[in-house]
Amino acid sequence: QVQLVESGGGLVQAGGSLRLSCTASGRTFSNYHMGWFRQAPGKEREFVAAISYSGASVVYADSVKGRFTMSRENAKNMVHLQMNRLEPEDTAVYYCAAANYYKRYDRISEYRYWGQGTQVTVSS
Repeated sequence: QVQLVESGGGLVQAGGSLRLSCTASGRTFSNYHMGWFRQAPGKEREFVAAISYSGASVVYADSVKGRFTMSRENAKNMVHLQMNRLEPEDTAVYYCAAANYYKRYDRISEYRYWGQGTQVTVSS
């Protein structure tokens, strides 16, 4: 069992930045690949970014590539999502998730555990 808690969401104007964090507890954090997903009202949950258990591999959705940076601190059982040059289209609830495998990192079904989500709102 793994518990995930997101933090760092809030309201920011377009062009601004936020850093989301996800803290894990339970089984050994370093054994899990991690992902960020987001869900806007009326839309399906979509992939944002993923990082391998060691941090050696990081992948991003095309919509955030070049603006968002995902990282992890295994010693602290944490992953982060640095979001720069935010746009109104980034407004969504952002979820942290943990997976045992890294083959289909952009698919919801790959992830075993999910956090409660944190709201990010970007005003124009």
